Parts: sequence; C-alpha cells; structure tokens
Amino acid sequence: MSSGKEPIRVLVVDDSPTMADAVSALLTDDPRIEVVGRANTGSRAVTLARLLRPDVITMDLLMPDLDGPAAIAAIMAEAPARILVVSAVADQRNLDVCFQAMSAGALELIGKPTVTSGEELRRWGRQLAESVCLMAEVPVISRRVRMASPPPPVTGARVDIFGLAASTGGPPALSEVLSRLPADMPVPIVIAQHITEGFTPGMVRWLSQVTSLKVVIGKEGERLEPGRVYFPLDGHDLTVEGNGVVRLTRTRGGPCPSGDLLLSSLARTYGSRAGGGVLTGMGEDGARGLLDIKKAGGVTFAQDEASSVVFGMPRVAIELRATDRGVPLSAIPDIIRMSCRRGPMPNSRPPGPEGIA
Repeated sequence: MSSGKEPIRVLVVDDSPTMADAVSALLTDDPRIEVVGRANTGSRAVTLARLLRPDVITMDLLMPDLDGPAAIAAIMAEAPARILVVSAVADQRNLDVCFQAMSAGALELIGKPTVTSGEELRRWGRQLAESVCLMAEVPVISRRVRMASPPPPVTGARVDIFGLAASTGGPPALSEVLSRLPADMPVPIVIAQHITEGFTPGMVRWLSQVTSLKVVIGKEGERLEPGRVYFPLDGHDLTVEGNGVVRLTRTRGGPCPSGDLLLSSLARTYGSRAGGGVLTGMGEDGARGLLDIKKAGGVTFAQDEASSVVFGMPRVAIELRATDRGVPLSAIPDIIRMSCRRGPMPNSRPPGPEGIA
C-alpha cells in the first residue's frame, strides 16, 4: 500500500490506444499518481501485474484474447491488486460483464467519459484520480473470507422490513446474502448500494440471476411487497414512508444512494419492526441511520472486519454503538431470515419488543 510521499503506482489496461492515452495522461496530471505500465490485452495485463506489482489497476473489460473478468481472476490469483473497472455503461453486454468482474475481485465500477469538451474530460479525470487514491488505501484481498460461524441469537424481535447499506465490495456481498434467502421471504428488502450512475440496471439484472427473490428498481409511490428486493433509481435516494410507500429524491451530493437516509426512514416508519445492516464499504454512510433503528428498538447488525473488503462503514456503525459487534457475511442471511415475522405489512408504527443490536 502506498504511504507517505511515494506515488501510487498504476497499471492502465485498455485495448483502445486513444482511451489508454487519455486515462494515462489524466492520471499523470495528479502528482500523487505514477502510471507504471499499459496493457492492451487481458493476457498482457496479467503479465504486467505480475512483473510490475502496481498498487492499482484500471481495467477495461471487452478486450482481445482474455476478457476483463478472466484477467481479473488471474491477477487476483497470481498478483493481487486493487482493480477499478473503467467501462462504458451504454451497452447491456458491458453492464453484465461489469458485475462478473466484481465477482472476480474488482473493487469499483467507473463509467467511461461520454463528454467531448476538454474541461469536462479533465473533470472526469480528476474524479478517476480521486478514486484511484481512495482505492490505494484499501487492503488487498486475494480471496474472500468465508466463515461458517453461527449467527448471533435473535431474541424476541420480528421485523416487517430489512434495509441494507453497502459500498466498496458490496455487490459480491449482496450476491452472497440474497442467494441464500428463500423466495417466500415475508418482508421486503431495500438496499442502498453506492454505485456510479448508469450501473444500477446491470446490477439488478446480475443479482436477479443469483437469487430466487424478485430484484427490482423501486418506483416513486409504489408500495413495497414481501419477497422483493428494491434498489433506488440511478442517481436517487430511496426512503420508505407512511404505509410502506417508496419515495425517490434526486441525490444532492454525498454517497449515492444514501444509506443513512434509507435506514433512518425505516426507523421512522416501522420503529421496532425495522431491521437494518451495514455491509462492507468505505466511509461512514449508513452508520447513523443504523443507530436510528437501534434507538427505535429494531434489529441491527454490521458486517465484521474479517469478511469485509473495506471495514469502514461497519466500523463506524460499531463505534457509534448502532450494533454491539460485527458478524461474518456468512451469518447475515440467517440473521435476516430469523428476524422476519410472518404477517401483513403494518399500517403504522406498531409497538413491539426490543430486538437485538
């Protein structure tokens, strides 16, 4: 991991010479970054990752000989690095491959620029450079930890809804959680996963392939239904109000979508019948919303450090005492399942017993 004044060493991978030139030039403009190599095929990327041992790799996906997901899998096996996918979002095939890349070990998705003006391109370059610098602080994980620890007991509480907040490393974590939940889940699940605008439809399609639950993008004013998983519209925050009704508002800055706004709305609407969890992610979003659920008497948990790609958001949740301790990712589906009572959705905030925290 880079520290002090050492530059962050970046390998740029893209089969388009024009795009590779642009990414290299924009990253080099940042004094914190040094581009140490370029690759135009997946196999070349694997070779250079092994030889150069870069801190961060920016990775295109649709390339000759070895595509992005295959190259990422090989790199994570032979020369683990922090990998940022830089991909076009307009093409459905691209979107599907993006989430295969996340499963293989990529940390983040960044859309390729669609702009033509110099200033807009430089602005995109500054955002890319900032993402590279943030990712350089993430510990390199060559494989995901799977622990068979039993879940903590869920005593008394039964919830009518579950909300999850996640960021870096979240899509694969969500895939594991949702794949182990039954199709007849008696409550809806609402999720705030930080993601670059344009990638949400692809994530919904990808998750739909791994779970028996119905995964959808929530619509303004619709009422939540049991057995469904809801994500907000691209660039919007999702809250749940009144009688379990979806509210969508355009994000006004900060993490998008907001985990704090989502979880706090569940605390207001459902009180002790709300459940919430904070999964792997950088920063602190979701921790204060989780604390609101804890104060309302609902069920709360945070993913533990051992199974988190980035133990940022869960750490803050634990430090705020929004939950007592972290739990392994493998235990989370059981916690959700055991916390859900069967019965109709509430019409208002019902009184209820205290849940775990």
